[in-house]
Amino acid sequence: MIRKLIGKVLRRPGKKVLHAKHLGIRREMLHSNALKVCDKLQDAGFDAYIVGGAVRDLMLGKSPKDFDVATSATPEQVRHVFHRSRIIGRRFRIVHVPFYDRDGEEIIEVTTFRGASDAPTDDAGRILRDNVYGTIEEDAARRDFTANALYYDPNAEEIVDFHHGVEDIEAKRLVMIGDPVQRYREDPVRMLRAVRLASKLGLTIAPATRKPMAELADLLENIPSARIFDEMMKLLLSGKAWACMCMLRDEKLHKHVLPLLDRLLSRPESSAFLQKALENTDTRLAEDKPVSAGFLFAALLWQEVELRWKKNEAAGEHAMPALVNAMNDVEARVEKKLAIPNRYSAAMKEIWLLQPRFEQRVGMRAHRLLEQPRFRAGYDFLVLRAECGLADKALAEWWTQFQYCDQDTRAAMVANLGKGAAGAGDKKRRKKPRRKPASEKAATDKPDGGGSEQ
Repeated sequence: MIRKLIGKVLRRPGKKVLHAKHLGIRREMLHSNALKVCDKLQDAGFDAYIVGGAVRDLMLGKSPKDFDVATSATPEQVRHVFHRSRIIGRRFRIVHVPFYDRDGEEIIEVTTFRGASDAPTDDAGRILRDNVYGTIEEDAARRDFTANALYYDPNAEEIVDFHHGVEDIEAKRLVMIGDPVQRYREDPVRMLRAVRLASKLGLTIAPATRKPMAELADLLENIPSARIFDEMMKLLLSGKAWACMCMLRDEKLHKHVLPLLDRLLSRPESSAFLQKALENTDTRLAEDKPVSAGFLFAALLWQEVELRWKKNEAAGEHAMPALVNAMNDVEARVEKKLAIPNRYSAAMKEIWLLQPRFEQRVGMRAHRLLEQPRFRAGYDFLVLRAECGLADKALAEWWTQFQYCDQDTRAAMVANLGKGAAGAGDKKRRKKPRRKPASEKAATDKPDGGGSEQ
């Protein structure tokens, strides 16, 4: 009891100003455009800090992806300093300051210090609008986790810490600022953010921060499916996607985001397939290679589609209609929780539809399949299935050779299929004999074998 009381006293909020260099952060480590935004705002008489994830990641020895700026200037004042900037947002207004170079446009996001919240909430306590501005101390109290409430002044080269964020980062723990129950009620998505940050950064969620998740998980039902999709994308593109999915399930949050995850992770073959797909994605992100969201969701939902596909075929449906119906069923079920944009769902479906076509290689079918825009994605998906024992390895190897060899070799490979090497899907369909009309059948059934009159 005494230890807890002492702990609470020691953890009370209080401003600490720390030398950034002592924590391994130097001005030259930050993005030049973020520094320009801070410099211009400070020159205009406003406070300006690089805040949040960038400071946290630098302390953890990671390369930040985003450099956000927090300032005492209102959105209109920021807009006046940066004439090409634009104000966006409804729930909380922020300013996008654009910079242009050879690689295109880059955005530095600028937010005004938020004040003590008197914002309207819904019945569950979720904040609806939040355009209340205040001091840096109030802004720090409004941030979600202590690790994200660090303010770096690039000119003074100091870090301002109000909530023991530096201490928590050094201890590798994720701690909610304020009462976790109230903070989750204000924005239930914070539970998903806790999972993502803990998995991505290798942090342990503090017991008090973790405990309310199970009882408050139902609050995610109040979040629009489009916003849930955005958070799911952040989980999948975190660089630790498999760890995120496992923790999502461990914390019982998946039921309100992706209910199919239970079945996927409970079967060894589907779990291995999903793990392989997500780890491949993590590797591509680490190597700074592009990642297809359509491919990700194709991998995430394929096992459920395949199960329904087989059930439809067993019920007497033909292969392709059975697959299409399975795809539509799974998509309809998933979109109740996740609003997958059409551009991603279209790519996902094309990848699925290509899978049975890889088995049809006779004649010109294999040559025509190579010309499909999604061939490469479909082929990668086939290889992934084969690596996990969910597709024929020989089939995947055949397509690997076929796409890279010359025309003569391709012709020979297809010809060899016709000599008995073809699989079940390669056999040409035989035309069924035309069913004769009853009158014609009666004529042919005569004992003398008479046919139609000449």
